[in-house]
Amino acid sequence: MDKNSKRTIGLLGATGVGVGAIVGGGILALSGVAFALSGPSAILAFGFNGIIAIIIAASFAEMSSMFPESGGTYLFSKKVLSIESAFIVGWIVWFASILASVLYAIGFASFFVIGLNVVLTDYFKVSLPWLNSIWAVNLIAVAAVSFYALSLSFRNSGSGPWLNFGKLFVFAVIIASGLYALTGKSPFEISEGLTPFFSDGYTGMLKAMGYTFIALQGFDLISAVGGEIKNPEKNIPRSIFLSLGVTLLIYIPLLFIIPTVGVGASGTVTQMGKQYMEAVIVVGVKNYIGDFGYWLVLVAALLSMLSALNANIFASSRIALKMAEDRTLPKNMGILNNRFNTPLNSIIFTSAIIILVVLTISNVESAGAAASLIFLISFSIAQLLAMIIRKRTDAAKIPYKMPFYPVLPVVGIICCLLLAVFQGFTVPLAGFIILTWMLLGGILYIILFSKSAKVADASAEGFDPQLSVLRGHRPLVLVPISNPANASSMVTVASAIVPPDYGKVQLLSVVTPPENESGEINREINNNRLIMNESLKRSFSEGLYPEVLTTVADNVWTEIKRVSISSNCSSLLLGLTNLSEKLDGSELENLINEVSCDVVVLKAPPEWKFGEVKKVLIPVAGNSEHGELLARVIGTLTRIGNPAIEFIQILPEYSSWEKCEKARLDIFKTADDFMQNGNFTVKIIKRDNVVDEIVSRSVEYDLVILGFRRVGKYLKAFGSLTQQIVKNTDTPIILISRSGK
Repeated sequence: MDKNSKRTIGLLGATGVGVGAIVGGGILALSGVAFALSGPSAILAFGFNGIIAIIIAASFAEMSSMFPESGGTYLFSKKVLSIESAFIVGWIVWFASILASVLYAIGFASFFVIGLNVVLTDYFKVSLPWLNSIWAVNLIAVAAVSFYALSLSFRNSGSGPWLNFGKLFVFAVIIASGLYALTGKSPFEISEGLTPFFSDGYTGMLKAMGYTFIALQGFDLISAVGGEIKNPEKNIPRSIFLSLGVTLLIYIPLLFIIPTVGVGASGTVTQMGKQYMEAVIVVGVKNYIGDFGYWLVLVAALLSMLSALNANIFASSRIALKMAEDRTLPKNMGILNNRFNTPLNSIIFTSAIIILVVLTISNVESAGAAASLIFLISFSIAQLLAMIIRKRTDAAKIPYKMPFYPVLPVVGIICCLLLAVFQGFTVPLAGFIILTWMLLGGILYIILFSKSAKVADASAEGFDPQLSVLRGHRPLVLVPISNPANASSMVTVASAIVPPDYGKVQLLSVVTPPENESGEINREINNNRLIMNESLKRSFSEGLYPEVLTTVADNVWTEIKRVSISSNCSSLLLGLTNLSEKLDGSELENLINEVSCDVVVLKAPPEWKFGEVKKVLIPVAGNSEHGELLARVIGTLTRIGNPAIEFIQILPEYSSWEKCEKARLDIFKTADDFMQNGNFTVKIIKRDNVVDEIVSRSVEYDLVILGFRRVGKYLKAFGSLTQQIVKNTDTPIILISRSGK
């Protein structure tokens, strides 16, 4: 989305996203569970969760300052992991926000029913038993999700400020009233309210931490919308910590007030939590303020649930949008509405899943447990990603660096994993829900997304070579040189494919020793020295500085194969200079069939410049088996020159209109995966002579890219069609074939 969207959210707005997602909803929905499980030690449970959240937030702040784009943890994973691993992380994080939305939708519906029952009973003397049914609560929850889905479809911003200001004001009144009530209590009375502090021992407190960790979730959503935040290097870290600070300033005092002044004349806060699990704060505040307090908390609850629901739908739709742009979700979800610049399809699809889960998980406890567990898992992953990114990045280039590295992320990982394991055993249903979701994601990825995602990812690597470095790759392009006249163009292409800052280009010269005469040996060595000197001179004149390797071998082609394997090169770049002989059956073809790396064969005149290409012709014949390599080459072209690229498919003249249109749509879909950052056209041509058509058209272009197939050691790599095009075309040609690994 970042390439299409404008940064419209300032520091206050970014903080509002976090505050909207965190404050109120979690504590009002889950404090009853916490008090029921642990008694007054729920204060410590939330406090420890707050410390863990701050540790985790430091990693999010650092990663977000480096990559100020939308997507959150999914984006960070895509920077350093394979696209398959990034999908798994994105699938987890997306579902985490979906579950959080479910929690707040059900929480809103529950509080709405409580308030409506009181109004109907006390003021209208009407009793509606069906209002307390599960389906009634679900219907209200679905209505709330639908409302915000519609609202977010027409505005490109997070939680409305009036919701945040409204609930913060109400919480301020509630806490101030509670602190005032405390002044009338003696130390003994206060101590009595906190006794027994651990109603179920330390185990109860750990259970409470696991159930309620979701109450501190929300700061991560700021990272999820990072592509829309102004001055992101400073505002994202600041807003993350500000939102957590505001949250803890509300949560800890409120949790202290309820057991000390909100329990009433008899009983304990543990008993009250068990009796009023979903409304313990409402009852507690009513006990020390009266009926006004009851309605005050009810208003705060409704505002909190709505703002948290709004923030999570907003952020989860942006995660889905980023995944769709990377083709790890349907690409239609990555389309922005032209009028409102909002991801309409992503919002609708995400909201539909939220509604489906609401109808499946119909209670706050299950939703909270599942949401807490999946967020703990995702936060563990985020800490690990932060460590990987720091290891593979120059620390001087990181705008915000977390303190006490690497202690903080290690502690964060340990805490999150321990809580996650504990939660998984305590609430097996939560683990079952997540395993089901992961199984579904794996099946969908293999069947629907894998091919397009790999192509789009290869294009992204070509466009942004830093991805290879962050993923721990230092690709090597091996360039055998026998003709120094071609050295400049060969090194130019190799350096474009793998820029020097992110990989290596290695020139290879093979000396073939004569059998007898020492004079011949000297001549061979001198020729090799001249070739490499001239090659380096031409490379230096272009500002390129490749490595040089000279070896001695009886057979040049066998030696090239050996070096390509021993150096573990990612690509082998070969020059095509001798066109007088047939390509099939040649030493060149045999070499291509025997190596396992990507192969690029260049036919171009001396001094030809890869970066000066303005128009590219790419003939295709349906689904390309070397799509990832083609995508990487196209991404490279887009990065260095952004040429106009035309994909063509040539069909027989008798082809029907329907067949032509289907072919055009198929190519357009594939080309769209290739060309996320450039401009392209697609053309279907009806002609029986394919070679003549390509040759005649090639004169209008600066480069032709053809794919060829490696099918076996003793089979042809160059078909007759490829050979004829190569031999009859004066336009520079690049032949590509994907890795055989």
